[in-house]
Parts: sequence; C-alpha cells; structure tokens
Amino acid sequence: MNCRLGCGACCIAPSISSPILGMPKGKKAGERCVQLSDDNLCQIFGQPERPKVCHAFSATIDVCGTTNEEALWLLTSLEVQTG
Repeated sequence: MNCRLGCGACCIAPSISSPILGMPKGKKAGERCVQLSDDNLCQIFGQPERPKVCHAFSATIDVCGTTNEEALWLLTSLEVQTG
C-alpha cells in the first residue's frame, strides 16, 4: 500500500532509538518527531540524515489501517506490546 500523505502516525507513535536530525537521542513513543512538518510530512524524507529505521518502514494495512486515526491507534498499540 502507499503511504497516506499527511498521516504522520509513524513519526509520532513509535519510539526511535537512533539519532534524528534535531533529536540526537532519538524520540520517545508518542513524541512528535521534530522533522515532521505542520502538514505531517517528513522534512528529511529521502535524505541521508533520515534514520535507517524510518527508511525501512513500509506502510501496510496491518500497521496503517485505513485512516490516519487508525494508523496512530495501531502503531501505538504495537509500541505498547513491544515496549
């Protein structure tokens, strides 16, 4: 499936332990990434500064659901289960 532009759930719900430009210690679960624009678009998409974990993420129905709200709920649930 294609990523829904403006969703941003994958940039909010999960924790990211690797450094992010502007967040040298990564980010906590539920914390908005500083690289997420007001339009919920990644400002470093396609750039080498983007963490490998972000680059490797693939939007799939089981983690992104059918709406932005469902994506946030699913990704938050997965973070809690694996945290």
